[in-house]
Amino acid sequence: MLSKQQSKNIIALQQKKVRRNEELFLVEGEKTVEDLLLSDWSIRMICITDSISHNLKELISRNYSGELIEVSSEEMDRISPQTAPQGVLAIVHQKESRFDISEFKDQLVIVLDDIQDPGNLGTIIRIADWFGIRHIVCSMKTAECYNPKVVQASMGSLFRTTIHYMDLAELFQLNVETINLPVYGTLMKGENLFTTELKGNAFLIMGNESTGISESVQSFISSPLNIPSFAVGSEKGPDSLNVAIATGIVCAEFRRRVFR
Repeated sequence: MLSKQQSKNIIALQQKKVRRNEELFLVEGEKTVEDLLLSDWSIRMICITDSISHNLKELISRNYSGELIEVSSEEMDRISPQTAPQGVLAIVHQKESRFDISEFKDQLVIVLDDIQDPGNLGTIIRIADWFGIRHIVCSMKTAECYNPKVVQASMGSLFRTTIHYMDLAELFQLNVETINLPVYGTLMKGENLFTTELKGNAFLIMGNESTGISESVQSFISSPLNIPSFAVGSEKGPDSLNVAIATGIVCAEFRRRVFR
């Protein structure tokens, strides 16, 4: 059973400022906690109900020796940020990413310019993991990767990717001064993704859900890309694609033609 103070502290981690100050965040759900337990991330505490699977119990016993607290389903309902708690919630230490641009030299790196929706960010993290992309660089105004909605949408991929937050102008200035990778970005007036030459080691910029890539960041793009529409049966098709869907399409095309 959790003490009142422990419950209060866990609930407080639903707030960004508390997560930042405490350098902790919440991870919930059997699949996501399984991936957490198989990673090198440091866990402060795990809360479980008696409804969790035998496999998860076995994994916890093998891979975790820290504080483990059994709680009732009512307690889990109180401390969980989810509308339908899945019986397990972990309190995890945030991991500080070490930024070294030389590590990007032989990589395809996703760059996110002010992505606001936590669900989109979590899905993009999952897409990056699927396509073997190890690094994502986020602008300072991009959604926080430790937001519970991001963690849930990433489905454990957060623990297999490295997320960096920094000023994008600084990133691309460093790129010019050091590794000089090509910079692709998705723009309405870009070149056709499916016919443009693509290089496997590059930066790939994806823009804000409403405004796209900001003008200041567009100036760093060396190869603008566009995903052409093949809409039929109407005078006017969709205006745009969801940024996470667009990211998946672009990453798939890069990996199809230039595998790294």
